[in-house]
Amino acid sequence: MKQLALMLLMAAVAFAGELTGKWSGSFDTVAPDGSTNPGPAYMDLKVAGQAVTGTVGPNESDQREISKGKLEGSKLTFEVVQGPGGAPLKFDLVFDGETIKGTASAEKDGRQLRANIDVKRQ
Repeated sequence: MKQLALMLLMAAVAFAGELTGKWSGSFDTVAPDGSTNPGPAYMDLKVAGQAVTGTVGPNESDQREISKGKLEGSKLTFEVVQGPGGAPLKFDLVFDGETIKGTASAEKDGRQLRANIDVKRQ
């Protein structure tokens, strides 16, 4: 039983380590009517245990710092503040070893903002 637990722990650590790196793909904003506006996404992520740090943005030169980053199993969550006084953009993603997919959401001026994210390792 101890060997199984150790093997599972080692697999989880290896899986988390695969998240570290540079990722690029799409950040498609979703309008209230459901239509999407495609855009680029770029992430530079680092994992230490369950803690995730790094930066995200539309490209390598326009990046924002990640806060409250966490990887629990395959679920990746973090926040990014968009400029001074900006509301945090909350990311709720799934890492499957090959891709990172999910949504980002924020509230601005009483409106709910949402985007779909789909990135792959560079």
